[in-house]
Amino acid sequence: MSSRLECKNLTKDYGNVMALSDVNLTLESGRIVGLLGPNGSGKTTLIKLANGLLQPTSGEILLNGLKPGPETKAFVSYLPDANYLPDWMNVEALVGMFDDFYADFDRKKAEEMLKQLNLREKDRLKTLSKGNKEKVQLILAMSWNAEIYFLDEPIGGVDPAARDYILNTIIRNYSEDALVVMSTHLISDIERVLDEAVFINRGNIVFHRSVDEIRETEHKSVDELFREVFRC
Repeated sequence: MSSRLECKNLTKDYGNVMALSDVNLTLESGRIVGLLGPNGSGKTTLIKLANGLLQPTSGEILLNGLKPGPETKAFVSYLPDANYLPDWMNVEALVGMFDDFYADFDRKKAEEMLKQLNLREKDRLKTLSKGNKEKVQLILAMSWNAEIYFLDEPIGGVDPAARDYILNTIIRNYSEDALVVMSTHLISDIERVLDEAVFINRGNIVFHRSVDEIRETEHKSVDELFREVFRC
């Protein structure tokens, strides 16, 4: 396996808030990693830094050895935690836009997933429920052959019945040498698909371990350990 993401003393200071503090983290290819922590722990800041939407105060973050920028956008798929697509466009036009923009986008795969989730291509995004908008965004993010996927709360707004399908979609649609990083607070829902867990709190990495190691050494599920570590 090769390193896909490296954080070296990564720090992001918003002035009166230290969002990340000297974070050192290495994530390798072929892994699905849960970025887990309470609200305000630094999860979204880390993902935004990885996508070049924020700049570090100090330290660095590298994707395949490169700083986030135009080069990395060619192999990084990013699903933000908020709606970002034009509301006036219909689903079919959005699929076409992604097909035009990404060389490795698989339009057939996207259309198949839309059908399986009963999403109509002629519907405008603004007419969809919050959960269906999130499904469309996830389908678009997972329908091209990226090397790194950053999914910020990918199942936060969808109904429980759709979560298994979405998680199975994530498993099926990333290649063996890709890295998937998912931030979420719904740990019990995603635990079965995780290879590794990164616990983050107040801008610091609490620990980074494989899920198998957590179960073998702690005799707990990731969700149980999370509740213990972050007990109020």
